[in-house]
Amino acid sequence: MSHVEDWTIRRLLQWTTDYLAECGSETPRLDGEILLANACECERIELYTTYDEKAPDSVRDSFRSLVRERARGVPVAYLVGKREFYSLPFRVTPDVLIPRPETEHVVLSVLEKNKEWEGTGAVQCVDVGTGSGVIAICVARYIPNANVLAVDISEAALEVARSNVVAHEVQDRVELMRSDLFANVPQDAVFDVVVSNPPYISEDELANVAPEVRCHEPREALLGGVKGSEVIERLVPQSADHLRPGGCLIFEISPMLEEVACQIVAGDDRFGPPVVNKDLAGHARVVEALRQ
Repeated sequence: MSHVEDWTIRRLLQWTTDYLAECGSETPRLDGEILLANACECERIELYTTYDEKAPDSVRDSFRSLVRERARGVPVAYLVGKREFYSLPFRVTPDVLIPRPETEHVVLSVLEKNKEWEGTGAVQCVDVGTGSGVIAICVARYIPNANVLAVDISEAALEVARSNVVAHEVQDRVELMRSDLFANVPQDAVFDVVVSNPPYISEDELANVAPEVRCHEPREALLGGVKGSEVIERLVPQSADHLRPGGCLIFEISPMLEEVACQIVAGDDRFGPPVVNKDLAGHARVVEALRQ
């Protein structure tokens, strides 16, 4: 970037969009805007009010560093340390998966199920594999009478979740616990709903996912095992152990695991027939099953 005196916000965005496109970004303009807004310490919309202003040296230096990392494939969310999910901002780090729109369908499924429970008292929920805490926090925010136990095997992930719990002021109704699925959950704990976005990518699939996912997001939060369904195979019976009769298991799946996931649920006679909810693209995304 020579002639630094000519580098306005407009030119920075134009140059960066072209550069990131050449580097393989699928959303180069959006990436550039998010990174520049971060360097400017402003909201994206504010960039357009200063479009023809010259960017200060400090902003250019910070922005250049961010763009360099993005060109290496580092996800934008990790570079700026945050990601929006279900209209709420969340802190993210390389210790947790980056929240994705597909997972919002899990939250939607819980909110729909909650309509059946309104007026019945507090809703007891457990979020298994909470990661950054997005599902647990959304449940607590949008279901005022919900108490949520959020568990994860990773202490580093729980630290991220803890910061998000505090930021969204739900620490009085969201408890965090380190646990491999239900291993450390008291045996007599009973819940109205078990919700989870478990690891569900197979080893073969992981080798073919986008490099920025495979190389930067936590492997243990992605890989479900050789087949991809191994964690689900453990999650289903353990959930049945902790759900009250009439309670519901709700978990995210890969569309490619729809048949297998339904077979796993159907194989446990403590659950009724599984119901599959699809995302906006028509792909199987969420499995629901009622505890008999």
